[in-house]
Amino acid sequence: MSHRTAIAVAVKEGCVVSLSLEHASSWMAWALVPVLCAALTAPPAAAEGCSGAAAAAQPLPNQDVQIPSPGKIAPLSRPIGHKPVGANDKAPLPNIGKILASVLKPSAAAVQQQAAVAPVPVPNAATAPAPVAALPAPSVAVAAPADLPPGTSVVGWVTGPDSPNKTVPNLAVTGTDLGIMWDNGDPAHSQVLLAFGDTKGFCQIPGEQWRYNVLMRSSDRTLANTVAVGDGAVGNRYSGAPVWRPGIAKQIVNTINAAPEETGIIPTAGVGFGGKQFLNFMSIKTWDGDGTWTTNYSAMAVSSDNGETWGVYPGTIRKPEAGNEKFQMGAFLKPGPGDPYLYTYGTPSGRSGSAYVARVLPAVVPDLTKYEYWSSDANAWVPANPAAATPVIPGPVGEMSAQYNTYLKQYLVLYTNRSNDVVMRTAPTPQGPWGPEQLQVSSMFTPGGVYAPFLHPWSTGKDLYYNLSLWSAYNVMLMHTVLP
Repeated sequence: MSHRTAIAVAVKEGCVVSLSLEHASSWMAWALVPVLCAALTAPPAAAEGCSGAAAAAQPLPNQDVQIPSPGKIAPLSRPIGHKPVGANDKAPLPNIGKILASVLKPSAAAVQQQAAVAPVPVPNAATAPAPVAALPAPSVAVAAPADLPPGTSVVGWVTGPDSPNKTVPNLAVTGTDLGIMWDNGDPAHSQVLLAFGDTKGFCQIPGEQWRYNVLMRSSDRTLANTVAVGDGAVGNRYSGAPVWRPGIAKQIVNTINAAPEETGIIPTAGVGFGGKQFLNFMSIKTWDGDGTWTTNYSAMAVSSDNGETWGVYPGTIRKPEAGNEKFQMGAFLKPGPGDPYLYTYGTPSGRSGSAYVARVLPAVVPDLTKYEYWSSDANAWVPANPAAATPVIPGPVGEMSAQYNTYLKQYLVLYTNRSNDVVMRTAPTPQGPWGPEQLQVSSMFTPGGVYAPFLHPWSTGKDLYYNLSLWSAYNVMLMHTVLP
């Protein structure tokens, strides 16, 4: 093995980031904290990230470097809190292209098209900030495949040794999870950005090249066998990923030293508009057990260069108290027709809590004092008081994603429930009422443990595409659900 050098997370590698906001007056003159970057048949599952094909992978010469550990745990053994309860590490991987028959059984309630979205009251002009343009929608949707029967199938691997994206030789990503997707809101360079959680590289290198998080980019509108991701290029904001050097995806958000004990910086939601990218993340205090973890806080990072560099708004920190414990994880929702608001769903840390919802005008996203929280007790949106938020979806609700679906003419959410099934709910408004759970992926057919179904923002019709993490493989796969 060649001589290993340590990547110095320093100015010479372009990782010390200092960002400033353009037009500060329109953004409440917020300060930014600099961020220090630090097959057609199923193969057997890998019980740990460093086994099987991941363990056998050999770094290329430019990848044979040691990355300083971002936290106290080294080397990374998959974050135990993300393990679904009852997940079987030795379960076989699902077959690519196979329809998971469980979603076709009568026990799964059929999805019915419902009435159009009910109008949402416009905010009082005397108290609301100045009107803003509607959030941009992608100009071209994902190409519709040939007619398929209703049901769910595995399209292909997004990350890992079996991925067509070759994330191992191209980005030093042998194992990761999440893959939160959002449209970057840039009509001139339209892309989908994908944010991943705890990521490991080559097992032979001390520390296994652990990164708290990484980002990838895609312009793929066919989704034929995965969400296609290209190679990363240093300093190229439209390449396949931000990289420290060719072949190594870089960590995009690191600690801001706002907590004395921290073992992770995990993305939970993203949205792009106005030339900027906004990323909600949670600071992990401890991974406590299967499906459980404790957070220090949640907060929001921003990027003005398509995710290449990031800074954190200190005013967006939500410590888990005074109602903010309901918003430790998030899911952004771009509005339906005629609605000026951006919505954000919140859940407590772990997967046992209920879901809540808040809204804000896009021009003031970093200002928590401008958020309004839905309260069924008041039957109204309550300003600047997260403690007033009442559940809109009863728990347990795992990691979730949301969209306005043009086929159903309804709002739609995906998440995993108590049984670790991927389920869908629909509603006429972001605050509900939300219909019953409708099964999309059964845990009986995915015993390796699935979690975090994150919708592709360019699939908003009858064909739903979404990323789904599989614990036993500790990688992300693309799923395709055809609605009835």
